[in-house]
Amino acid sequence: MQAPGPQRLAELEARIARELDSIAHPHKPWLVPRTGPDGKPALDVLIIGAGQSGSAAGFGLLRSKVDNILAIDAAPVAAEGPWNTYARMQTLRNPKDYTGPDLDIPSLTCRAWYEARFGEAAWDALGMLPKGLWAEYLLWVRRVTRVPVENGTRLLRIAPVDGGDLLAAEVEHDGQPRTLYARKILLATGQEGVGRWTIPSALAGLPADRCLNSSQPFDFARVRGKTVVVIGAGASAFDNAATALEAGAAEVHLLCRRTEAQVVQPYRWVTFRGFLRHLSDLDDPWRWRFMRHVLSMREGFPQQTYDRCADHANFEMHTGAGVRGSRFDDASDRIGLDTEHGTMQADFVICATGIDIDFNARPELASFAGNIATWADRYTPPDDEQDARLARFPYLADDYAFSERTPGATPWLRNVHLFAIGSTMSFGASGSSINAMTTAIPKLVSGLTRGLFRDDIDQHWAAFQAYDVPQAVIRPRHSKGNDA
Repeated sequence: MQAPGPQRLAELEARIARELDSIAHPHKPWLVPRTGPDGKPALDVLIIGAGQSGSAAGFGLLRSKVDNILAIDAAPVAAEGPWNTYARMQTLRNPKDYTGPDLDIPSLTCRAWYEARFGEAAWDALGMLPKGLWAEYLLWVRRVTRVPVENGTRLLRIAPVDGGDLLAAEVEHDGQPRTLYARKILLATGQEGVGRWTIPSALAGLPADRCLNSSQPFDFARVRGKTVVVIGAGASAFDNAATALEAGAAEVHLLCRRTEAQVVQPYRWVTFRGFLRHLSDLDDPWRWRFMRHVLSMREGFPQQTYDRCADHANFEMHTGAGVRGSRFDDASDRIGLDTEHGTMQADFVICATGIDIDFNARPELASFAGNIATWADRYTPPDDEQDARLARFPYLADDYAFSERTPGATPWLRNVHLFAIGSTMSFGASGSSINAMTTAIPKLVSGLTRGLFRDDIDQHWAAFQAYDVPQAVIRPRHSKGNDA
């Protein structure tokens, strides 16, 4: 077997090209072109976000012969998503054999890529995949599947085009505004796609450079010799605590408001094809019941994540330690936290407290935020299953499109689709989950192509009626009885 390295990777890429060509049936173009108000061809699908979900969705669309697409991302190349930015874990948390953006094509799996680069023995010896290598792998998949991407382009606003079936996406690239026209817009915008990262109200008023959310950029060199308090006890909380410890913090305290830390990872149980593929086919009571239980447990941390903190003598986890209030003392230049265990002093506070659904917090959604239907608009759970936080999640149609709170007020919302953390209540693990991609992406792509086909049905019918290409030529034959 050839040694791993660039040559073997090049051979893998050539094999992928042949495999994709061999399964490209049918090759026939089928979409009816649209022209935007600017006189230029309109996109069939504009994808907002070119991280793992947006790129995989683009690949899925290309396989369905929807190739008039574009994915845009506000970040520069290699900074899409969390992996090289605010993800402070050292490795992925899921097992290495989970597949995702390969969409069930063996040569596109992370394993195939890793073995081509480093060899089969290296894969066998690997525990968890380093997050930096996952980021490299995602860029490789995007390149070899030829998903068209424009980085450094931020979505500002979505609006309908008067008198037509197009959407206008106002974007900004290198400080220059322009408008892209598309039949459908897919929001593959990750964790903050329908809301904002949270800082608990008990911490309101603290200096922004000393109290931050775990998603914010931060120079951890600042914590050297300082006391850091991390709010939260999920996996990302431990990641941030470990990063502070490794940066030389004098003390790191992790505050868990529950009496026991969450060590069960509910997402491991839901990782089977039946659940991933068919949760969205269940009625609302079952969908609510399952996802309320999953999301109320939050994301459990793996052993190595805990050990990364616990191996430091200057780390302490406090359970049953919710924060009730806070203040900043100018004289001591320190933060005081009132907890259920008493007062605690800190130099920095990092909040690993997740996101809150708030459509108005997203500029691109703000103009129609009031008519996005939520779960609260569609389903009333039993008293013992009430959850105001989850009730704010968008109630999506079966093609991942937003649905209207008041039908007819914004009918064009049926062409704005969400594949992000906000999809979770309607579809389970989907737009922010590696292990759900192989089931969620085909369902998403099917919904997008179904809408495109239905909207063109009159033209398809006319083209079908006019189709007159003969498959055979009937030639005249000579009869033996007429021979001279």
